[in-house]
Amino acid sequence: MNTFWTWDASLDTGIGVIDRHHRKIVEYINALYQAHVGGEGDRVNQLFQELADFTALHFSFEEDLLDEAGYPIVEAHKKVHQAFTKRVRHLYRMHAAGKDIIPQLLSDFRVWLTNHIRLDDQDYRPFVQRYIKRKRGNWFQRVFHCMFHN
Repeated sequence: MNTFWTWDASLDTGIGVIDRHHRKIVEYINALYQAHVGGEGDRVNQLFQELADFTALHFSFEEDLLDEAGYPIVEAHKKVHQAFTKRVRHLYRMHAAGKDIIPQLLSDFRVWLTNHIRLDDQDYRPFVQRYIKRKRGNWFQRVFHCMFHN
């Protein structure tokens, strides 16, 4: 099976849920590539919409996590997401108008997501990891207290 993009460990953030989301986006991109190469127009339309929807869901989740973690430049991170979302919407409109923009979309996603993960997402990594550690610590302390001190 031909793939457009092969995930590699240099794209891992070390934050499990974020890495799973990113890998899922890559899976959508590869499925979209295969459908496009195979001339499966209806499948291309479906996968394009699913990719756009999942990416928007991921951005929303990530932004909420950054807010909770106290990431100091979350607003700038949101603007980066908004700009890319605008680009995807533009490509979707072109696709809906009958233009073959799928190769451009695939390329845009690979380049943008690679750069975004390696730069922007790596920047928030310590904030989110500390936040997760605090949340786990608080959970553990509550459970420990309930089990052994009541």
